[in-house]
Amino acid sequence: MKRTMKLGAVVALSCLFTAGLTASASARTANKTVYPIVFAHGMGGFDDILGYDYWGDDYGVFVLDPCDGFLEVTCNGDIDTSQQSFVASVTPLQSSEQRGYELYQDILGYMASSGAAYVNIVGHSQGGVDLRKAAKLLYTNKARTVVKYGISLSSPHRGSPIAKYVLDLKPGVSSVLTALANYYGSIVYGAGNDAYAALKQFVYNDYSATDGVTTGMKAYNTTYPNSTTYIARSRSMITAQQGLDMNPALYLVQQGFTNIDGDGYATTDADNDGAEGIGNGNKNDTDDDGLVGINSAQMGYRLEHVGCWPCLDYVYERTGTGNCTSLNAPTSTMMTSHSYVIPQDHIDIIGVGPDTFDEMEFYAALTDYIADSGF
Repeated sequence: MKRTMKLGAVVALSCLFTAGLTASASARTANKTVYPIVFAHGMGGFDDILGYDYWGDDYGVFVLDPCDGFLEVTCNGDIDTSQQSFVASVTPLQSSEQRGYELYQDILGYMASSGAAYVNIVGHSQGGVDLRKAAKLLYTNKARTVVKYGISLSSPHRGSPIAKYVLDLKPGVSSVLTALANYYGSIVYGAGNDAYAALKQFVYNDYSATDGVTTGMKAYNTTYPNSTTYIARSRSMITAQQGLDMNPALYLVQQGFTNIDGDGYATTDADNDGAEGIGNGNKNDTDDDGLVGINSAQMGYRLEHVGCWPCLDYVYERTGTGNCTSLNAPTSTMMTSHSYVIPQDHIDIIGVGPDTFDEMEFYAALTDYIADSGF
C-alpha cells in the first residue's frame, strides 16, 4: 500500500510518540462509524471518471471495501471489516437541483434496504454541493436531521471560473461537449444529461438573465443553506496544487486556458470570473486544485489530513479559519487562508493517478474521524 512521505520524518516520529504506537498498534484499523457513509460523486462521474473508478485507489479498489472475505487482498485493510458504506449514483452532467434530488432518492432507497435511520455523506466536487439539497429533502421527508456529517471534498460552494470560461466559449462550447459525448457517450453522457445546466450551476451569479431560470451558486446557497437543521455537522476538505505534480489534464487547463486566481477576498464576484471573490494578483501560487479555488471551497469547519508512517493517517477538525455557516458571506480568512489545505489536485483525491497519494489511508482516516465523533 502506498505511504505518503510528504510531511517527512518529523511528522512520522511525532505520530509515533504522540500516539504511543507499538509495532502491532501501527497496523490498527479505523474505527467503525455508527451510521453508514454515503459517497456522492462529482460532475462527469458515475461508476468511473475519465476511465478511472470513482472512489477507488489507483488500481480500482473501492476505498471502503472491507477485507471481510476469506484471503481477500483487493480491499482496504485499514478499515473495520464491518464498516457500512453506500456509493450513490446520479446523472453525471446536470444541475445540483436535479442531482441533489436523485441523491436524496438514492439515500432513501438505501435507508429502506439497510435499515439505517441516519447517514453520513461524503461528497466530492459537485457531490459536496448536491448533498445539501439531499439533506434538506431528507429532513422534510423524515421530520428529523437525517444527515449527521456532511463533508465536502474540493467542492465549488462559491463557483468555479472554469465553468464560466467554458460557457463563455459560446459556439465553441458545443465542440468541447460534443467531443466529450463522442468519447464517453456510451458510459456516462446518455439521456438525461444537460452539460449546460451542469456548467451554469457553478457560475456564482445567474449566468443568463433571459433563459427564465435562476441558476448559479449564489441562489443555490440561499435555497439549500449550510444549516444544522439539515446537517448536524458540516465540514470541508480543501485541495490545491501547482506545477508538474498536478494531473496533466488539469495542468494543461490551468496553464494553457485559464488559471484560477483563487485566494482573494470579496463578497461578490468582483472580477467577473464566475466565482465569488477576487484574485490576489498572483496566479502562480498554490491557490487552487485545477478546477476549484481555495476561496470557494470552505463549508463549515475545515478538516486537516495528516499523513503518518507507519501508523494510520489522521484527520483533525480545525477551527482556526472559523465555521463557514453562511456560504455566500465567508470571512476573509475563509477565502484566503492556505491552512490545512491538502497538497493534491482536484482528482488525485478520488484515485485518478498514478500518484503518491494514498487513497486507502486517506478515507480510512476520514472514516476514523467520523467514528470518533460518535457518528
